[in-house]
Amino acid sequence: MIQPDTWIEKMAREKGMIEPFSGRQASGGVISYGLSSYGYDIRVADEFKVFTDINCATVDPKDFDRRSFVLVKGKEHVLIPPNSFALARTVEYFRMPPDVIAVCVGKSTYARCGIIVNVTPFEPGWEGHVTLEISNTAPLPARIYSNEGIAQVLFFRSSRKCRVTYSDRGGKYQGQKGITLPRVE
Repeated sequence: MIQPDTWIEKMAREKGMIEPFSGRQASGGVISYGLSSYGYDIRVADEFKVFTDINCATVDPKDFDRRSFVLVKGKEHVLIPPNSFALARTVEYFRMPPDVIAVCVGKSTYARCGIIVNVTPFEPGWEGHVTLEISNTAPLPARIYSNEGIAQVLFFRSSRKCRVTYSDRGGKYQGQKGITLPRVE
């Protein structure tokens, strides 16, 4: 049997499943990222949409008001206000094979600070930058470090390809680049 870290590395290097790809855990003064035993620790890019109520906007997935956030880009870190959240994206671009699905869970380093990372599954056939929701449940501002680890992706491989992939269905988030806001089609 092929070890999970071996086939993840093979798919990343030969099929471009994860780009850029780090074949080892990077650490040493940074929140770790890269290949792990059963998954891959992703990095958050230096682009954030931090939600704020200064414009009295309402967060509505069917009628999204762009005044509900402030764009922060190119910074070493971002502060998320208490009991608030931000949208961000991964550094990595994913191309999911038709026989693989992945789920994403937050890293314990941030979880221990009251930071929750929420991401929906990466469906077979989906590709793009991952849009992340980073929630600060703490009563204090939270610092999130750009270009460092934020969450871990766990991959599950089936013995066969799925009948209809995300790309076959023409999924609305296919090929997304940057932070993608909610869409209802």
